Amino acid sequence: MVKVLIKKLDPTVKLPEYKTCGASGVDLTAFIKETIDLKPKKSVLVPTGLSVAFSEDFEIQIRPRSGLAFRHGLTVTNAPGTIDSDYRGELKVLLVNLGKEPVTIERGMRIGQLVIAPVVQASVSEVATLDETERGAGGFGSTGV
Repeated sequence: MVKVLIKKLDPTVKLPEYKTCGASGVDLTAFIKETIDLKPKKSVLVPTGLSVAFSEDFEIQIRPRSGLAFRHGLTVTNAPGTIDSDYRGELKVLLVNLGKEPVTIERGMRIGQLVIAPVVQASVSEVATLDETERGAGGFGSTGV
């Protein structure tokens, strides 16, 4: 189990928790003073009132909540958003309304999921050529054609 240290930036913020024993993420909630009416095709950065610290072998991914996406077209713009292990600022969720109606975001509303995932850093080396493969430079729908 990975230990994540969470700092509440306000005493009224609730700590995220796993809702079931099989849950892979914890819900993040909006920590806002006033409601936000998010119009269609617009985005907003929503604060959570939390900051975190965790091992450098991991990252936190901010993912959409499926219910909000299904019912309202509300999703995370840069899904999954990455929180690096050396970031100590407030966690914020970048939401976009892809639906046809405005969505009201209220304080305490569950707006995203926090998932912790392992990270492997690569050793990067410049080379003049790369080895040939059957696929070659084919991309974007080139396999299985």
